[in-house]
Amino acid sequence: MNEEPKSIWKKSWKGPRGFLLWFILLTVAAFVLILCIGLASAERNPMMQLVPFSLIYAIGFALVGVLLIAFIHWLCCWRNFRRFLFGLACLATLIALFYAEEDWRGWHAWNQFKHEWEAKGERFDLASVVPPPVPDEQNFALTPIVFTSYGFILTRDGKQIPYAQRDTNFIERIKMSITHDSSTPTNCAGDRVRGKFTNLAGWQSYYRDLAAKTNEFAVPAQPQSPAADVLLALSKYDPVIEELRQASQLPYSRFPLNYDTECPATILLPHLAALKKCSQVLQLRSIAELQNGQSEKSLDDVKLMLRLVDSIRTEPILISHLVRVAMVNLALQPVWEGLAQHQWSDTQLIELENELAKIDFLASSELSLRAERAFDIGIIEWLRHLPLSQKIHDLSDLSGNDDVVRARDKIAFYLGPSGWIDQSELRISRFFIQYYLPMVNVDLQTVSPTSAQKADEALRVEIGPSGRGDFFERLLLPALSNAVKKFAFGQNAVNLTRTACALERCRLAHGEYPESLAVLSPQFIVKLPHDIINGQPLHYRSTSDGQFVLYSVGWNETDDGGEVGLHKSGVVDIQKGDWVWRYPAK
Repeated sequence: MNEEPKSIWKKSWKGPRGFLLWFILLTVAAFVLILCIGLASAERNPMMQLVPFSLIYAIGFALVGVLLIAFIHWLCCWRNFRRFLFGLACLATLIALFYAEEDWRGWHAWNQFKHEWEAKGERFDLASVVPPPVPDEQNFALTPIVFTSYGFILTRDGKQIPYAQRDTNFIERIKMSITHDSSTPTNCAGDRVRGKFTNLAGWQSYYRDLAAKTNEFAVPAQPQSPAADVLLALSKYDPVIEELRQASQLPYSRFPLNYDTECPATILLPHLAALKKCSQVLQLRSIAELQNGQSEKSLDDVKLMLRLVDSIRTEPILISHLVRVAMVNLALQPVWEGLAQHQWSDTQLIELENELAKIDFLASSELSLRAERAFDIGIIEWLRHLPLSQKIHDLSDLSGNDDVVRARDKIAFYLGPSGWIDQSELRISRFFIQYYLPMVNVDLQTVSPTSAQKADEALRVEIGPSGRGDFFERLLLPALSNAVKKFAFGQNAVNLTRTACALERCRLAHGEYPESLAVLSPQFIVKLPHDIINGQPLHYRSTSDGQFVLYSVGWNETDDGGEVGLHKSGVVDIQKGDWVWRYPAK
């Protein structure tokens, strides 16, 4: 009857005692393995550092292993296996119901929102902002000279040319430059906001010094006047400018951008840099012509600059219109210099005012805002329909920043219900309608800095440090108030210039500037522009030296008496002070 006790290895490894044995065995094995790996890589005093951590990791690993063994043991019972299958089926059903409910909820909310606002005239698709086609033979953008601004990269129908198929001998004739490289001579640029004329003597020295290194720009053997030397240096571009001037007579302009591309973010805009560089050449040339006594030629170059500005007016892309604002500011410098030195005739002033009256940056701002919304939705839809493998790759490329799109965001996008994507489109569209579009009132021709500040605050709440907004909002919602501020500054500059032209016409007629702007309309201007910040009349006063000060209250919405806001570096700060038009004291 006396039986020998069984060895521990012969006893059953079932029940609590068996699980305890498994736990101890797995803990010891994991501890030894982790410790050995740690010792192999440790450098100094390894034992005191590695033992506690190795033990903690080993216990965790062993606990997981024991639970897995217990689950497998439990599953080996047929009754338990049936229960497991039933639970699994219930879980799958719940997941399916969850996906169906979230898909319907997102789809219903987004479509209800769209139908409500489409009834009020809003459109959310990209096609609603794409400019209509124009006849090829009347299209400025398809002329041979303008084609050189984008033909190296794009075909005439907007398709991207593969890198290997690009013509290495292609000459970008319209991509002119006023310098040898990207650097410009110091203290030569004019600045009408600060009352500074362009320093043509500095440009003359630059071209003459450059001639010792390269023959890129022509210079005479002996110095002439600064204006004459600058015109000679820029004469290399005369054939291109004249060809461009002839092309500008065509009534339409629509650059061949590929709006049909699957991802709106991939639309290429190579022509913008070329148009801006061309405007820089025309600006310097126009100023030199003024100082050389050739005001009619100067006017023609200003008008050509404004035609270049107008050539991209119908493009719905935000950066296109910001480039337009920059180009207009370039064009206004020679106008300002000519007004300050009384070099424009009455007829020329009428032409300038008529051309400037066509510019409406607030309408461009509204178009850009709606286009940004449509592009955001287009990008989301493009990502939605990508295969999973490509979706992972392209989302990472699009974000370019792991801080914007976190791991949990990617999991939610890859595996979450489609209705969550609809909810993202809804939130982005609602944000535009609630905060971005109210910043600009095209009908009243006003911009609200207060609304822009509210939009900035709402954006910080929506996508701020708390991460409350979803990753599409963090990825795609841009801070557009700064862009609207630039549109407002640009339109104000146009309004001030038009008013200054009327003031100069009044001076030509009566020998002095008037005491009030009210006398200008309708004799010298049909309708006086108002301050686009508050809708009130522009501030104006004549000065004791026979000049005047004309200004808007600016982005701070405060009358600072015609003082310009400056950064510490001396650069104009358009967030501070007034937006001013004045001439240097005599």
